Amino acid sequence: MEHSPAVRLRTIALEWVRIGLIGFGGPPAHILLLRRLCVERRRWMSEAEFEDGIAATNLLPGPASTQLAIFTAWRLRGAAGALVGGIGFIAPGLVLILALSALFLGGDPPVWVLGAAAGAGAVVPAVAVQAAAALVPGSLGRAGKARAGRVRWGAYAVAGASAALLAGPWLVLVLLAAGLTESAVRARGRERGRWRGPGDDGPGGRAGAPPRSAVAAVLPVAGAVGGLGAVAWVAFKVGALSYGGGFVIIPLMRYDAVHRFHWMTDGQFLDAVALGQVTPGPVVHTVAAVGYAAAGLGGGLLAAAVAFGPSFLFVLLGGRHFDRLRADARVQDFLTGAGPAVTGAIAGSAVPLAGALQYGWQWGVLAAALARLLPARRGAVAALVAAGGLGVLATLAGLPPG
Repeated sequence: MEHSPAVRLRTIALEWVRIGLIGFGGPPAHILLLRRLCVERRRWMSEAEFEDGIAATNLLPGPASTQLAIFTAWRLRGAAGALVGGIGFIAPGLVLILALSALFLGGDPPVWVLGAAAGAGAVVPAVAVQAAAALVPGSLGRAGKARAGRVRWGAYAVAGASAALLAGPWLVLVLLAAGLTESAVRARGRERGRWRGPGDDGPGGRAGAPPRSAVAAVLPVAGAVGGLGAVAWVAFKVGALSYGGGFVIIPLMRYDAVHRFHWMTDGQFLDAVALGQVTPGPVVHTVAAVGYAAAGLGGGLLAAAVAFGPSFLFVLLGGRHFDRLRADARVQDFLTGAGPAVTGAIAGSAVPLAGALQYGWQWGVLAAALARLLPARRGAVAALVAAGGLGVLATLAGLPPG
């Protein structure tokens, strides 16, 4: 992939900051805003070039819409454009979520803040279920129509859900195992002439290429690190080992943040996820709230830098090779196995998230959120904001936590 004609860095900074400020609604909104800017309004890229960028970044682990923002800026001005555009896209939401973290996770927040957090947090399990449901069609389509492929898909999904509930920090290994298992099965099938390439069973879904086996070998060691090292490790898992889109960060972070390192309570983790949903920019900003809970402002900035760093490296070092990555059968096979495991993990994370609800009225909010979000696939931001308002009203009426 070659660069488009050079665009001024000042222009990239202004446009990507603007998208970072108004980019509420997660990856679909970010893709729409980037398309309108690069293809329709400025005509810096053709529709085909933009679609190729979406497909290429969807093969990578980490936050896909952030990688697309970095990639499109890279196409316009190379490495300098990627850095300016990527930072411009990330910075507005990061500043906002750190400010909100100071308010919501502070030692003695106002009662209305606690109510807003409890209301928005009650919606998070419903958002997790919605996110998992949205991944099913593409992931199942990638598995193909053959019965054996669909049975394996179900097994990977169950494994992912079980890992989210029981495996804690070992979830990454389960996701890797699912992808590598499917790779091995399909490689044998191709040797026997049953598969000819990655497209035979239908491309689709969201995941990434398998990391080197050495990564899996250091998981137990890295997880034992404490302090800022632990913050960096949790953020690295989010940025470099997460497959399936932004919401997979929940099962990847929850065990470490709540149970292993005790940076926050279950309720505070719900608040952090809600903050990541209602702020503009990537959902992965949640990792900054977790870092803030662990080590204040420095921890939040460190977590963000480590979580987003791999996305910059993927584009800067590999952008020219994305076409070959898309055509690699081994990558496609890995995605076919890792995808359903991710879907199961996201769905499974809804169970402990719901179990963290502390007040009776929150269950009513959760039921209303499920009824609103699942049938019509509505956006989650409005539901989270409305639930936060209900939480404020609940505290004013004398309900807990008021």
